[in-house]
Amino acid sequence: MNNALRSLAGAVVLAAATVLTWYLWLGRDDEYQIDANGVASGPYTTGQVVGCVLTMLVLLVAAVLLKVHWLVAAAAMTIAFTVAWTAQAAATDESGLFGVGAIMVFIGSAIGTSVVAVVTHAVRRRGRR
Repeated sequence: MNNALRSLAGAVVLAAATVLTWYLWLGRDDEYQIDANGVASGPYTTGQVVGCVLTMLVLLVAAVLLKVHWLVAAAAMTIAFTVAWTAQAAATDESGLFGVGAIMVFIGSAIGTSVVAVVTHAVRRRGRR
């Protein structure tokens, strides 16, 4: 399989796995927690977010190690996660601030996936020498 086809196929699989990861860790939770002082937080718990991030980390590293181009992998994961998060947020947000959240999710995801993908690519290249 040539590199372009591998990257395209990898991007599609990675995007689907990203949306599934989002759904399994975060997408089904829309309830806020109220603490003893009456302060609401959520809907996600710290454990859910950490689990989601770690699962996405494994998926991204695996994709780059399987020779999906690092930029394609980072972009596929960023776009898929942002679209999944934004779709749910837009459907449930009454304030209209989901757009600000979507921008923050996009920027954070883009930075995080890019750093992980570049480092993984560099480690993979160094291992070939």
